[in-house]
Amino acid sequence: MRSAVSLANTVNAPSKLPAADPLLDVSGLTTVFALAGGGEAAAVNDVSFTVNRGETVGLVGESGSGKSVTALSIIRLVQPPGRMTRGRILFEGRDLAALDERELRKIRGRRIGFVFQEPMIALNPVYTIGFQIRETLEVHGLARGAAARRRAVELLDAVRVPDPARRADDYPHQLSGGLRQRAMIALALTAEPSLVIADEPTTALDVTVQAEILDLLRDMRRQFSLSLLLITHDLGVVAEMTDRVAVMYGGRVVEQADTATLFAAPGHPYTQGLLACLPERAAGGRLTAIPGSVPPLGQWPTGCAFAPRCGYREPRCEAAVPDLVGVHATHHIRCIRAEKFVR
Repeated sequence: MRSAVSLANTVNAPSKLPAADPLLDVSGLTTVFALAGGGEAAAVNDVSFTVNRGETVGLVGESGSGKSVTALSIIRLVQPPGRMTRGRILFEGRDLAALDERELRKIRGRRIGFVFQEPMIALNPVYTIGFQIRETLEVHGLARGAAARRRAVELLDAVRVPDPARRADDYPHQLSGGLRQRAMIALALTAEPSLVIADEPTTALDVTVQAEILDLLRDMRRQFSLSLLLITHDLGVVAEMTDRVAVMYGGRVVEQADTATLFAAPGHPYTQGLLACLPERAAGGRLTAIPGSVPPLGQWPTGCAFAPRCGYREPRCEAAVPDLVGVHATHHIRCIRAEKFVR
């Protein structure tokens, strides 16, 4: 594995984006879950970020930081006991938070594709891969019959599934993990959406297959003119794939920046800790770890959620949640020390 320095040297070159309104503009998103002992706790708390057309934005953080719940909240698929309580989700000029279920079905899969973390769970085990793609085409009125079959094979071929005409008749359990993930990507691209949300798309895959899937996502982004919201805990993936990054902890965004800035000048102690955890290139170096662990939902401390694990904590850290402070036009930090990074 590579160090933070080596990753910073291979950061993905930012896309040259046209000046336009964001494709996706999430503002003040809050999603809560009912607790077994009564009351509610926010898994996503006042989260705001944008995704521009043609751009890849990464949501990064440890398990339990709120990344996946943020993604599910955007497409309104959070199930009880969870519910979205506040926020605006502007997508192509429409507020998804204000739409009824009938209108949302016209957007899910059609305008927003979703690559789930575990395709074996997301894919229907009793239908073939080809049938599931054909069904999506038919539901959205894009193709039927033989035309839908041909399009299903074309999509499987586009995501580099070998012998796609034969594989279209396979069931999910007949495919390897890498092929199931390719099929999941093909399904997400079926209706040619403008935005794809990929939730940990390389989890549980071996290193070689991970690289192939990431390369495939890059190609699909170019071929289909996609915007991509990439959810991951892997900083190597962030460095290679994204234009901008939002770092999450305790259900909040604690730092936002373009990818090059985040790796070159991380401001929040949590971001610094994540980068410090990367192994150094010199053999025999001691690994660094962030002390403690992410608290369970409902047990966040008052004030800054990261304070109990932070080496810079002060009494005022526990008094109130810090604001997200702009230290530069494209760099924001939620920390009492943020002013040290103003430039």
